[in-house]
Amino acid sequence: MLAHALASPAWIDVQPPPIFFDTASELIKPVVAAPVMYGAVILLIRLSGKRTTSQMNNFDWIVTVAMGSMIASPILIEKVTLAEATLGVASLLLLQFTVTRLSTRSEAFERLVKASPTLLAYNGRLLHGAMRRERVTRNEIMAALREGGLTRVDQVGAVVLESDASMSVLPRSAQLPDESLSELGAEATENEP
Repeated sequence: MLAHALASPAWIDVQPPPIFFDTASELIKPVVAAPVMYGAVILLIRLSGKRTTSQMNNFDWIVTVAMGSMIASPILIEKVTLAEATLGVASLLLLQFTVTRLSTRSEAFERLVKASPTLLAYNGRLLHGAMRRERVTRNEIMAALREGGLTRVDQVGAVVLESDASMSVLPRSAQLPDESLSELGAEATENEP
């Protein structure tokens, strides 16, 4: 029995996993999976709000996270080949390019996939309804005011939660551009308690 085990050790029959790909049909999986996951992640991020990807626009965040995962997969998971991961990353980048290109050409498409800025304070008053919708606290607004050199809410002309979750603070003394704030619903805020 010992002679038989030495004559044909089991480890000699082990086949190494493919490095690039087994069959061309396996390359279909990442081409299909990448757009499906991309769309699912965009939907989930849009539903969860701007704060989820704080300081990054949603598309940058999605591509960064997904690429990191795809890049790690062939390194950590035996069944994922380099070609599959590379094709997945390329598919994501192509989707990213396509979405940004369509966003610059169609306002309706841009509204569908990108978050809009939100007015959180206007003419020295906090807009509590907008703060609740965006899950922003008074303390967070006060921190943004301090960063902008202000110390009190009554000094504020406007605080805007931008689409990348950063806050823009415009002092009350500044000449506020009517057009940019009217797009955020500044007229409607006059009646908010």
